[in-house]
Amino acid sequence: MGLITLSEVKPGLKLGNDVQTLRGNVLFQKGKVILPKDVEVLRAFMIHQVDIEQERTGTSTTGSKASSASSGHAGNEKNGERAGKGSSAPSAPAVTSLHEEYEKMVGLTKNAFLSSLAAELPVYELRTQLEALFVHLKQYNVLTFSPRVMQEHDYVYHHAVLSAITSYQLAQWMDLPSKDWMQVAFAGLFHDIGNSKVDPQILHKPSTLTASEQAEIQQHTKYGYQVLKQAKAINEGARLAALQHHEKVDGSGYPLQLSGTQIHIYAKIVAIADIFHAMTLEKIYRKAQSPYLVLEQIQSEAFGKLDPAIVNVFVQRSTQIHNGIRVKLSNNQIGEIIFSDRDHPTRPMVSVEGTIINLMQQRQLHIQEVIG
Repeated sequence: MGLITLSEVKPGLKLGNDVQTLRGNVLFQKGKVILPKDVEVLRAFMIHQVDIEQERTGTSTTGSKASSASSGHAGNEKNGERAGKGSSAPSAPAVTSLHEEYEKMVGLTKNAFLSSLAAELPVYELRTQLEALFVHLKQYNVLTFSPRVMQEHDYVYHHAVLSAITSYQLAQWMDLPSKDWMQVAFAGLFHDIGNSKVDPQILHKPSTLTASEQAEIQQHTKYGYQVLKQAKAINEGARLAALQHHEKVDGSGYPLQLSGTQIHIYAKIVAIADIFHAMTLEKIYRKAQSPYLVLEQIQSEAFGKLDPAIVNVFVQRSTQIHNGIRVKLSNNQIGEIIFSDRDHPTRPMVSVEGTIINLMQQRQLHIQEVIG
């Protein structure tokens, strides 16, 4: 189809090339299928024309029709009978998976973080990929999801994307207005972006930090707020999450020793996602911890450190796993969850070869891994 004007753009058409803003940032990627809301976005960014992918109809000439007929019905079957149905219908978008969209998101995030000190954050490009990722949100379970592949030095970017997904989901669980959901996701994605200005040798030091090194690490909250002040399409809540996600409700956090309602709700949400994924993702110098033990630690921090109402929502909703789910216990036994007590959701009853183990009573054991 080639270049067409904005007035000719219809939902269902597929982009033949990237659409860039007037400042050169990628707004929509090549291959994206235009949705009704995308037309409004194009109009808002004063995009006057776009390149639409040429469709293969199999009906361009009489000769091609005759050739198709002479080769039997196989050609029509392969083309979905498009010759008989006409060529106006757009080709269907490729079916993707949660892991595929997640891996694309990690790649975009890595590029954005590495260039954040020299170039403007590509917020619209990141938002588009987040939207593609959230299409698969029903397949995401915070206790069971893990990256298929994670390079040692890409931990930062995986942590950022996972924090974005979990923060977005937690905002939904808390019944925040839908207009906040994407901004909360940005808050999760960018909360540690200030680390790009911290000395990498300090940031990745496996041994105990000195007092001066710890002070430098803590500056990442202020650095992050400064970086995000320059970013477009991010609200103040997302910026404050970068500044405040290490504040504690009892005033013992940093950098400003804020307490209670002084801390933005985005920062309170991101603080929980940040802790959970920092402890359950594998690092170069530390193995991943049991998600159930991490939930218990987060619960213990609900008394004075984290917002207890948000912690309760997170623990209750994340542990809503159906009975019959197979788990691995800390003694390497494999069993099935048969009953979960709402008052103790991290310590259900597990059946192992016909023997029922009550994890509330046998505190020396815990769920090490959810198998499926």
